[in-house]
This record gives sequence, C-alpha cells and structure tokens, in this order.
Amino acid sequence: MDFPGFSNVDFDVFSIDGLDARMAALKEEIRPKLESLGQYYAPTLATLTNDEMFAHVAKHARRTKNPPIDTWVAFANNPRGYKMLPHFQIGLWGTHLFIWFAVIYESPNKKGIGMKLESHIDEIFSQIPDEFVWSGDHTKPTATPHAQMSKEELLDLFQDLQTVKKAEVLCGYHINRDTAINMDSALLLKKIDEVFQKLVPLYKLSI
Repeated sequence: MDFPGFSNVDFDVFSIDGLDARMAALKEEIRPKLESLGQYYAPTLATLTNDEMFAHVAKHARRTKNPPIDTWVAFANNPRGYKMLPHFQIGLWGTHLFIWFAVIYESPNKKGIGMKLESHIDEIFSQIPDEFVWSGDHTKPTATPHAQMSKEELLDLFQDLQTVKKAEVLCGYHINRDTAINMDSALLLKKIDEVFQKLVPLYKLSI
C-alpha cells in the first residue's frame, strides 16, 4: 500500500486557527491518508471478524463554528454508518495517534453489549495487554492504561454502558506524536494490525 506514514504536518493541522482553514488542511493533509488506511484495513478487519467491513472517513460536515480537534477513519459492518454499531477506529489528536474498538453513546444496544462485556469481565481483564488503554468518552483525548485499571474500575465502565445514557466504552492503543512521526510506515501498519487482532474478541462479544 502506498502509505507514507504520519508527519508533524498532520499533527500540526489541529493547531490551525479557524474552521475553514483547519478543515482545508485536514482535507489536504490527513484525509487522503485515512482513506488509504480505510481501503487497506477494511478487508483485514473483515477477515479477522468474519464480518463484511466498510470504512467511514470522518467528514465533520455538521460543524459550523468549532474546528475539529481530532479526526479518524472508522470501520463497521454497515455501509451507511458506524456510530450506532460496535466499530474500530484509527485517528489523530494533536498529541497522539489512536487505534480503538468503540461502543459510543449512539449505539441502541448499549445495555446488551454492556451486559455481555460484564459477563466476560475476567477474560477481558486478563487478556487485554497492559499497554492498552480504556476510555469512557470518545470526545476526550485522555485514556487510562489497562495496567492502571482495577477489575472493579473496568466493571464500572461496563455497568455504566448499561445504565448511563451518554456512557461509552473504548479500548485500544495510543502512539504519541513523536513516536508516530518517527515510525516507518510498514512498522506502523504492522502495529495497527497487531492492535486490531487484540481488539477483535471485544468486537465479537459486542455483536
């Protein structure tokens, strides 16, 4: 695949003032790379999940004032959308690259998914690598390393998904900006693939 990797220019997009200027830079610098990653990983994820996968590059089309502070390509088993479904993401904040499995607040089956994750808490807690991270809010860049999570805290995430309207569960891997820009593109693709392989069991539980 003709993927050059990410550069300082990509991460600097999120420092550009103004909606129009930032969107123009995002479309020029980052979106082509996300589209390439979408084309590359949709078949990979289809093989890993045994589910047809479609790539959805964020368009940020509803924004009229505030410029986007992150961007991504998402993968789900529906060609029309992903937010209502368990899905995967690759994307950027100004500080880091993220690779996620996500169930976000738009999902109509959050309660059932939360119950399924809760019922498998022991195997999830033991099988997720220490360097992976968890989040309960996809709109914030921060996340908690699995190594710092107690089983009770993880259980709280799963139970909130069942009862709290805005609750979310995201699990994945962060690569800080400096590391990402210095990674050879082949090495980065390999790392993303390895992360997805570790996240697929969460996806299978969630569908």
